[in-house]
Amino acid sequence: MRGARPVGSFWAAVRQLAHLPAARLKPATVAAAPKIGLALGGGFARGIAHVGILRVFEQQGIPIHCITGVSAGAIVAAAYASGATPAEIAQAGCSMRFGDVGRWSLGRMGFVASERMKKFLERLLKNYRFEEMRIPLGVVATDLGTGEPVRFHGSGDVLLPIRASCAYPGLFQPIHYRERLLVDGAMSVEVPARLARELGATHVVSVHLPNCRGPLPQNVFQVVNRCFQILQRRTEESWRRESDLVIVPDVKGVEWDGFGCGPDLLRAGETAALAAIASIRVWLAPSPQKPSTLMPGSVPA
Repeated sequence: MRGARPVGSFWAAVRQLAHLPAARLKPATVAAAPKIGLALGGGFARGIAHVGILRVFEQQGIPIHCITGVSAGAIVAAAYASGATPAEIAQAGCSMRFGDVGRWSLGRMGFVASERMKKFLERLLKNYRFEEMRIPLGVVATDLGTGEPVRFHGSGDVLLPIRASCAYPGLFQPIHYRERLLVDGAMSVEVPARLARELGATHVVSVHLPNCRGPLPQNVFQVVNRCFQILQRRTEESWRRESDLVIVPDVKGVEWDGFGCGPDLLRAGETAALAAIASIRVWLAPSPQKPSTLMPGSVPA
């Protein structure tokens, strides 16, 4: 009978443990690491500033879960997602000229054909399909018939969506895609912050490249460009609501075709990114660990 008491005590302890509230038995939960999405706006030559931001993020060890872009931002986003380094993208951007991506070809739908952009992208990108990208990539174009954004991601060819996203209305000829006519993504979504969330980002960093507000327009292209600037300023609220942080490089003094200002644009992106690093590090800081729930009679190790 002396041996029965320890056995009985053991089973009594098991029964007591089984009746503990479920909450007392749950293991301590660990907060999931934030997933940072980078959303890059348009700006043609001013898009070189995006590369300065990527360079600083890499230097500071800021992880990027996914990247999205429209227009010039789509080129930079795709290049980075494919595995091109910031240095390689910067070299391509600073040496790029209008003739590398467009050919003057007067037509009913525009003045410039963008077939040359395909060859430029093939030299810059390491992969040409969404499913082959190093990190999730999203590109936005605009349906000329409905005015709605057309989101490309997940799988399929990357080159055509980028060309469509860069097809500035009135200048570049629209891109035909599945019975649709597609134009510049910035016409419907100036900064694709929402798409970054759809790709899994918990925190979205949007990069906005303000347009040059210089003297009054002097030709038809400048008139059209200024009109689009006015319209886009009226729709900023929508993409800002989807953003946790907005980085605004100081590029207002650079014209849309100012490729010769490449080094200045890179520095503008770097300066703006460095000013934002402290805010981003707050997201990445580990949360204070909650004390473990101890069972009755247990002792911490």
